[in-house]
Amino acid sequence: MLTHAVRSGRKSAAVAIGAAVTSVVLAACGSGSSKPVATGRSAGGSLAGQSITLYSGQHEQTVQALVKDFEAKSGVKVNVRSGDEAELANQILTEGKASPADVFFAENPPALTTLEEKGLLAKVDPGTLSAVPASDSSAGGDWVGVSARSAVFAYNTSAVQASQLPTSVKDLAGPAWKGKLGIAPSETDFSPIVTRMIKAVGADATKTWLQGLKANGKVYASNEDLISAINKGEVAGGVVDHYYWYRMRDEVGTGAVHSALASFTAGDPGAMVDVSGIGVLSSSRHQAAAQAFLAYLVSQPGQQIIATSQSYEYPLLPGVTAAKLDKPLSAAGALVPATDLGDGKQALDLLQSVGLLS
Repeated sequence: MLTHAVRSGRKSAAVAIGAAVTSVVLAACGSGSSKPVATGRSAGGSLAGQSITLYSGQHEQTVQALVKDFEAKSGVKVNVRSGDEAELANQILTEGKASPADVFFAENPPALTTLEEKGLLAKVDPGTLSAVPASDSSAGGDWVGVSARSAVFAYNTSAVQASQLPTSVKDLAGPAWKGKLGIAPSETDFSPIVTRMIKAVGADATKTWLQGLKANGKVYASNEDLISAINKGEVAGGVVDHYYWYRMRDEVGTGAVHSALASFTAGDPGAMVDVSGIGVLSSSRHQAAAQAFLAYLVSQPGQQIIATSQSYEYPLLPGVTAAKLDKPLSAAGALVPATDLGDGKQALDLLQSVGLLS
């Protein structure tokens, strides 16, 4: 079991989306320039002394480091409310224009897309959007991409030989993986893969695939639990975002690592990179300070913190590289546009229909 310090990703609970809030549903529910970004002044003067409230579903330690540096540079106080991204998005939907949140930071695009579709996000400053490739942000300019993560197949190196590795996520529903697979369907990272499957083979075939995964696999409550089980040999393999393996490695030490990562074939629904992004609430009364925080996150200092943090995510600002990862972002796979992932509702409906989510 990984410690709380490493667990700080605040994942989980696509299942919770829409369960607690039935009337507002998240579940039922480049330019590449690296221009400098001002963080301490608005058009009318200094922002020092102002405060903003951040609802964050991102990794707590990394957010704390980013907030600390931003506060020192800008003089703006950031009050952070951390939690599961789905629960926080649903909270914003419930609160509406009375929400105390100024900024929402999500791990995956669907939560942001849901708020965007409800008209709850303000347009991001063009200069901020232009700091990262246009494909990494909302096509409508309502949120900006900050970092990226890739879906991978993690496997126990004693249980799975290289010749036995799946080339497609579709393979995992087959007889070869009966009793060997682990899955964490309540994680918010899982539903984008289901969405990709729906686009690739249709809803009916995706439902059959999910039934195969359920029959083959042992269900885990979190990706932290899943990657730990894979490393211990409790299950032979499973699909996770890449950074869970790196964080597990830090936790147990390299001498206790008995697992490795593999990628699915390019173009496969399981071969995907998606972004974490952030948006400003249109109801925010601190627009300039909130926009300054977004600008900071895609600036050199903010991206460098992401590149060297325990989150093990990929920074998006050209010229900043994730030196702690084994492969560059360009080799991690194709980035999936947020428009392809939508709000994730159909994926969650299918997961519920086969009993993988309640």
